[in-house]
Amino acid sequence: MERFESLDFYRIDDLLTEEQKMVRQMVREFVDEQVLPDIEQHFMDGTFPSEIVPTLGDLGLLGANLEGYECAGLDSLAYGLIMQELERGDSGLRSFVSVQSGLVMYPIHRFGSQDQKNRFLPQLAKGSIIGCFGLTEPDYGSDPSGMITNAVADGDSYILNGNKMWITNGCVADVAVVWAKLDGRIRGFLVEKGTPGYSTTLQEGKFSLRASVTSELHFQDCRIPKANILADADGLGGPLSCLTQARYGIAWGAIGSAMACFDCAKKYALSRIQFGKPIGSFQLVQAKLAEMASEITKGQLLALRLSQLKDAGTMTAQQVSLSKRNNVYWALEIARSARDLLGASGVTHEYPVGRHMLNLESVKTYEGTHDIHTLILGHEITGIPAYK
Repeated sequence: MERFESLDFYRIDDLLTEEQKMVRQMVREFVDEQVLPDIEQHFMDGTFPSEIVPTLGDLGLLGANLEGYECAGLDSLAYGLIMQELERGDSGLRSFVSVQSGLVMYPIHRFGSQDQKNRFLPQLAKGSIIGCFGLTEPDYGSDPSGMITNAVADGDSYILNGNKMWITNGCVADVAVVWAKLDGRIRGFLVEKGTPGYSTTLQEGKFSLRASVTSELHFQDCRIPKANILADADGLGGPLSCLTQARYGIAWGAIGSAMACFDCAKKYALSRIQFGKPIGSFQLVQAKLAEMASEITKGQLLALRLSQLKDAGTMTAQQVSLSKRNNVYWALEIARSARDLLGASGVTHEYPVGRHMLNLESVKTYEGTHDIHTLILGHEITGIPAYK
């Protein structure tokens, strides 16, 4: 396998601390050595490489930007670089870490009781237990406020009924952060594997994110202790704040997919000989590569500035929407262009481009579709919510 060459046209490395570079290099080597050799086979088989989960914990990649509870406590830029390198390996791998970190550990860290934090966070950080995030429902995706899943108080318990869909890690999760309506208000609950009335179903037949476990969650008179409510989360703002964390990671992760496709396309263009010379010498091919490099660089600058705003505590959800929307859109366009440049080879598993292209179709849809983020930005610009 050829060594990956990172595109850094605007010398962003000059702005990184030694710790940030060290973290990125650590994850880059992990991906090169332990992910890329097997990920194509996992994609073809429709399996997640679960054997690497303990290593993710040992490297401090789970909940890496959280403080305490055996988390690494890294800054936002270092966390973003982790997401970039993981998605350079595969979107399914980055999705696993995003869910564990931003959608499970983050809400427990922010909204959970001290007992919940002590009990769950260290295990989640080590990867000794896995979590999932249950918000989307079969009939409510872009409009989570319409969710049907509900909770009813009954003595010292809550009883949950409903279904969740398109849930990453669902079938393998030891604990699920589930959002349901309690007395008309959206609240968060921790539902543990093995709880009577809680079951999961594997969602199969995907042509995208095949190296990722996608599931349905079912709750039928599922009784959980009242101690399992996330007491400080009250209303739709709770799950939306979690999505903001995950979308931040996606904005960085998409750059990783784009960089992988660009690197592959560039090397192919310099080695593929047609009409007696490398195809990289033709103007149309150079135009494709120039466009890829330009959009990757723009995405890097967006993500870099977003990380600065996040650490300053001034980042807004709308700014995250802009970065997620832009970076995923262009990553998919870059993957398609690279697939085209590779010709017939682009649709084979000999090269990673087709896999990234298929994965990015899902990344463009989840955590807010491209169109929903367009409407979020339109609302911010005009003050008029077009989705209402």
